Parts: sequence; structure tokens; C-alpha cells
Amino acid sequence: MPHRRRPALTALALACLLPSLASAATPYRSPQQILDTSAASDWRTPDPANLLYMDLPAGRVIIELAPQFAPRHVANIQTFAHEHFWDGTSIYRSQDNFVVQFGDADADDAADDAAKAKPFGNAARKLPAEFERANTGLKVSVLPDRDGWAAQTGFVDGFPVGQDPQAGKAWLAHCYGMLGAGRSNEEDSSIGAELYVVTGQSPRQLDRNITLVGRVLKGMELLSAIPRGPAPMGFYADPKLRTPIVSIRRVSDVPVAERTPIQVLRTDSKTFADTVEARRNRVDDFYKRPAGHIDLCNIPVPVK
Repeated sequence: MPHRRRPALTALALACLLPSLASAATPYRSPQQILDTSAASDWRTPDPANLLYMDLPAGRVIIELAPQFAPRHVANIQTFAHEHFWDGTSIYRSQDNFVVQFGDADADDAADDAAKAKPFGNAARKLPAEFERANTGLKVSVLPDRDGWAAQTGFVDGFPVGQDPQAGKAWLAHCYGMLGAGRSNEEDSSIGAELYVVTGQSPRQLDRNITLVGRVLKGMELLSAIPRGPAPMGFYADPKLRTPIVSIRRVSDVPVAERTPIQVLRTDSKTFADTVEARRNRVDDFYKRPAGHIDLCNIPVPVK
């Protein structure tokens, strides 16, 4: 797939993108050492209105939604969660090196037996595709390295993004842990009732082709460890193999005393920039050849 070459970055431009790149004279600190000295102001507490608790028999998955990129889908997902649409449904697909998918497994049979499908309640039945948005007003912490899928990549409020400055567009990227809205062939065929989480190699070819709506902050180990379904697509032929979903709730609907405390490192902070550079140029005893490069989806955003 052809892509436009990025112009070379001058030292000044690079400093503006990641202002805290370590100099050769600066003693190397690991990402964890950098985090250990972070200030309280380097961390943010996500808005409960944009958080979901996905409770499974094995534990809790915490999801942060991205209304700044997919406002219509996020609003619908919040409605589904508020009305307990997913309670008692299941993870009905686990495709190796790709995704887990969840929702109402009987919905696909609705054409044969409409009574099988769960009602959508007050959620919208039709939404426009939200593959990308104007980058106006977005503060992107841009990475210095070239990407095969976007003219620039970086982070906005912890979400991995690609952007095309010339076209004035930005979009969420299909990195590990990202949450997307499943659709059919039609662009506007997703409403957020059927969702998937990336559990394998980042399928960046899906960027700008599916509406991404959020990302998992905590609990990925619960999703990535789910037994794989059969080839080719990982849908369980036997319903007994599905993973039941106890509930998916808006955190704003959960009493404060029952909430799981969580904070996310600010991706517009110097501490985040320092951790990125520490990963780009590992010079500890184990690494003999620092890479001097990092991929967007190889940068974990710290959560505590």
C-alpha cells in the first residue's frame, strides 16, 4: 500500500514533538524509574461518564470511551450500558492473533426469529460511520518516527491516533486493547451493540474503516487469555464455550464506594515523553543495539 513519505524532522521540530528526548550525557533511566519519580499532576482520573465496567466471571475489565472521536457511537454505547443491554450476553468470538467480540450472539438470527434478539431499548438503530474526524482543536503528542499507516502518529488523552495534517484529519488506531464497533459491509451499519477488542497483532489496515470507540485500561489479561474459537474466524460453534458477561455498566451508574480507583498517565506530559524516549533507545545492560525507533502500538500508556 503506497504512502506519503514524511519529511525529515529538524532537531527543533523533534524537540517540539517530544520535548524531553534524553541527551547522550543524561544517565539512562528505565520507563519504570521515570514513572517512579512522576508528579501527581502527570496523572489524570478518567471521567466516570466515559468509563465502563465489564464484569466477567474471571474479573473486571475497565474500558475508557472516546467521545472526542466517536460521539454518536459512544452516546449509544452509554445508553446500552445504562439499560443493561449486555448483561447476560457473552463473548462469542475469540480469533487467534486478532480480536475477541461480544454482544448478543442471537442477534444474527434475528431475521429468522426476531424474538431471539435483545431489544435495543432507547439506543439509536442507525448511526453514521465515525471513522475519522477533523483534527481541529486536537492536541496530539506526536511521535518522531515514521509510520506506514499515517503521515503522523501520536496520542490524544491516552488514545493512539493517526493524522494527516494536510487533509486536516485524525483517527483512532487499531492498537492492542482498542475497542471497536463491529459492522457489516455498509459503512453506517454499526451502532455499538456488537463490540470487539484487539487482542493480537495490531490490525492497522482497519484504521479509518471501522469506528473505534475506546480502549481497555485494565483487564486485558482477562480478554487475551480467553480460549480461541475455531478457524477461520474464531466464532464458537458450541454456545457453551462462550464466555458469559455478568454485566457492562457505566461507571457513573455505579455507587462511588463500589468503583475501582484508576488513574492514567497524561500523554501530553513530560513524563510520558520521557518514557517513550526510554523505550525508543533502550541502553540498559540487556540491550546491545538501541533501536532508535518505536511503533505507535508498542507504546503502552501507564495506568495505576
